[in-house]
Amino acid sequence: MSYEEKGTWVYLVVSVVVYAAYVGVVLSRADGGPLADVAYVSPLLWSIGAAIVAGIVVRVVVEMVRPSESYRSDERDRELARRGVTVGWWGVVAGSLAALALALVEAAYFWIANAVYLGFVVSAIHSSVTTIVAYHRGA
Repeated sequence: MSYEEKGTWVYLVVSVVVYAAYVGVVLSRADGGPLADVAYVSPLLWSIGAAIVAGIVVRVVVEMVRPSESYRSDERDRELARRGVTVGWWGVVAGSLAALALALVEAAYFWIANAVYLGFVVSAIHSSVTTIVAYHRGA
C-alpha cells in the first residue's frame, strides 16, 4: 500500500470516528431535550481540533508500524487524489446549500453549524472512498 493510500485510509477513519464521537457527545448532552438547545460549540470545535491532531498522530503511528517504501507520490497518486477531491466537493456543496436553506428559514444556529460540519464529513468520506476504490480497481 502506498504512502498516499495509507494517508487516505487514515483520513477516512479519523473523520468518521471523530464525527461519531461528536454526535455521541451532542446526543448525550441533549438528554431527551431539543437538540437545538444543546451547548454544541465547544464539542464542535474540540472535534475539529481532535480530527486534525488525530490525523497527524495516526499517520505517524501507521508509518512507524508499517513504513512505506517511498514517500513520493507519483502521477497515479496525484490523479486518484484529484478524482477523490472532485467527488468530495459535492459534500461541501450539499452542506453549504443545506446551511444556506436553514439560514433563509431562520433556523437555529445549531442546525446551520451542524449542516456545514456534516457537509465536511460527507466530503471526507466521499473523497476517501472514491480514492481508495480507485486504488483497488487499478484506475
